[in-house]
Amino acid sequence: MPALLGINCFSHDTAACILVDGELIALAEEERFNRDRHTKAFPDSAIAFCLRKAGLTIGEIDVVAVAQRPGRDLLLGAVDALRRGAPKRLAAQTYIDARLYAKEIAFRKRYGFRGHLVRVGHHEAHAANAFFSSPFDSAAVLTVDRGGDFLSTSMAVGEGSHIRFIDQVANPHSIGEVYSAITWYLGFLPNADEGKVMGLAPYGEDGLVNAISEMLYPTRAGRFKVNLSWFGYQREGSPVSAKFYNVYGPKRVPETGITSRDKDLAYAVQAVTENACIYIANSLRQLTGQANLCLSGGVALNSVMNAKLLEHCGFENIFIPPTASDAGNALGAALWAWHHLMGNDRGWEMRHAFYGEEYADEDIAVVLKRSGVPFREAVDPAAEAAELLTRGKVVGWFQGRAEVGPRALGARSILADPRRSEMRDIVNARVKRREWFRPFAPSILAEHGHEYFERYYPTPFMTMVLPIKSDKKEVIPAVCHVDGTGRLQTVTKDDNPLFHQLIREFAHKTGVPVVLNTSFNVRGEPIVHRPEEAIADFLNSDMDAVVLGRYIVEK
Repeated sequence: MPALLGINCFSHDTAACILVDGELIALAEEERFNRDRHTKAFPDSAIAFCLRKAGLTIGEIDVVAVAQRPGRDLLLGAVDALRRGAPKRLAAQTYIDARLYAKEIAFRKRYGFRGHLVRVGHHEAHAANAFFSSPFDSAAVLTVDRGGDFLSTSMAVGEGSHIRFIDQVANPHSIGEVYSAITWYLGFLPNADEGKVMGLAPYGEDGLVNAISEMLYPTRAGRFKVNLSWFGYQREGSPVSAKFYNVYGPKRVPETGITSRDKDLAYAVQAVTENACIYIANSLRQLTGQANLCLSGGVALNSVMNAKLLEHCGFENIFIPPTASDAGNALGAALWAWHHLMGNDRGWEMRHAFYGEEYADEDIAVVLKRSGVPFREAVDPAAEAAELLTRGKVVGWFQGRAEVGPRALGARSILADPRRSEMRDIVNARVKRREWFRPFAPSILAEHGHEYFERYYPTPFMTMVLPIKSDKKEVIPAVCHVDGTGRLQTVTKDDNPLFHQLIREFAHKTGVPVVLNTSFNVRGEPIVHRPEEAIADFLNSDMDAVVLGRYIVEK
């Protein structure tokens, strides 16, 4: 059976995956291994894990697919970018310089790989990750991010094993860059903390929406432009320009108080992003006539926007993969090679996100003994975890294969009782040690989703924010954001049986089929990968208990 290794290694969020006969066997982000959030390091550890999980050696890999356009295309793209005024240093050092290929050369040399290596464009990989992972035979495909291969946005249609591009928008005109620039201006980390701006937005008012709309405006048939006089990212300087400072004042100093201006800017950039993407998606719907939409790229992690696309753009169904950001381009490159280049039929779809590392109970026990913490073996880990939650305990949950992507989906999670409104502040301040305005996700049994959410739509990868029904807001206040919404995760017995059992046990005890779910990490670090990291976070925070495999540790 043919085996493909997919690699994302020329940008942040490096990752690797393996497909065998078109089916995903393993997918992992390098940050989980080296503990460097959004790492740019070559994904050696991720590759080693994927090979080990697939039971293969590098010599048994038929094709390596790298998420990067071919050299000639890069050269032409760099020349075109220079004509459009891109900085010479950016074009020269990032795209023309021979060092760009050092990682590929080093890979061949270090791994002794002499097989076929293909390059897949950044947005081709995003599109493939979205469409070929989806359950749809055909769909409109939209990719939106800061940029890759000099492009920020692409519109396409997927049919069977083929994706046809309709139009693309080139940098520096980029919705993602605008959102990241204002993320930076608000004192957060660009390309990392955009989710904080999304969470802050509902605390603001709409007074700046019209002004920010003039910075990002539609042109024709789904295209848009950025008024670059407000920004500096295209010149490799400050993300915003002197003009922006003159109007809005100095940027917020990180870790200081948040003003009404900051809240209103967050509100405005969120609204403008939603409006721009609704305009693009509406145009794509009209151009393709498709009933389904596949979405990928970093902007596709904006779960508030995703729900608006489904509500306003006439699509019946939407699919956003859990790895919509650049890490997913490892999978996208492999899927593009397998289907689009090699012409193979489709048979696999991404029903769950559990393709990462796992640890046997015996290995967990060794780590627990070495750590010196007292622990006990649970008869029924899910039932005992649910009981702890009903008693107001904050519980770490470390089970099975790790989920991929930036959101915890019930394998590496921190859980709490959503009925207790104080849990929002407790988990934010004393466990996660993060900002007060950050919301938490309601993980709900899929069979009860329609009872708790307006416009309910199954969301297994936590990629949409929906309104919580008015009579349920007081039932689950800890996961109800200030605007009455929740970024839900729907949990099914088939795709995550143990987590489903935990929520079912909690529902049996409380009548509420929902738990508060957030990623198992503390501020600034990636989601925990090894049992050692889970224990360290447990000991260094106000978590009350942690359930690792069949073992429970309590304070």
